[in-house]
Amino acid sequence: MRIRRVITTRAGGSSRAPYESFNLGDHVGDATEAVSANRKRLAEGIGLAEDRLAWMEQVHGRTVTTVTGPQANPAEATDALVTAEPGLALVALTADCVPVLLGDAEAGVVAAVHAGRVGARVGVVPAALRAMDAAGARIDRVEALLGPSVCGECYEVPQAMQDDVGAHLPGAACRTRKGTPGLDLRAGLWQQLADAGVAKIGLDPRCTVEDKTLFSHRRDGNTGRLASVVWVEA
Repeated sequence: MRIRRVITTRAGGSSRAPYESFNLGDHVGDATEAVSANRKRLAEGIGLAEDRLAWMEQVHGRTVTTVTGPQANPAEATDALVTAEPGLALVALTADCVPVLLGDAEAGVVAAVHAGRVGARVGVVPAALRAMDAAGARIDRVEALLGPSVCGECYEVPQAMQDDVGAHLPGAACRTRKGTPGLDLRAGLWQQLADAGVAKIGLDPRCTVEDKTLFSHRRDGNTGRLASVVWVEA
């Protein structure tokens, strides 16, 4: 089986400022009709029907939902989706948090994870791996992609917060460009995935704060959301 992964940018959509233009988030204040048009365009662009995209009501936690078919509504209060259903695309929305796309091509099991500071700290990625294992995946066959997010040089936090997150997510503590305490969530998640035995880990190095083609809440405040999508080709 073949696993497909797509990460969107700001370009090519219907949304007006400050969401211009390919905002996929329906919870940020953007016009409903613009978000609907953008989601339709996303589905068309990846060659799937709109109802074959599964969305989440993301809450910065570690709850994982396993889906087996089209969902009438976003999965409630969850930050990771898992499926073994071919042609069902899982979507994580971000604008500085880390999107983590996981897949075991042999088993045909995939996961999309929204890993912000809180979710990464409380273990949303290990929870997703456990759900994948329960769905038939083998962790030593799983391949991971860490998508664009705020980089450690741009993510300044109080010292106490750095200490707390670093204690739960080893490897995440860093120094910012200014020499102040920072967090590199992708570095911590990379280490977490490696320690779990994940076979292959890829990294999209783009920083959402630095790259103006991407949405960034830290840079812009009220803004849109990128979509990171994973599915098994039917």
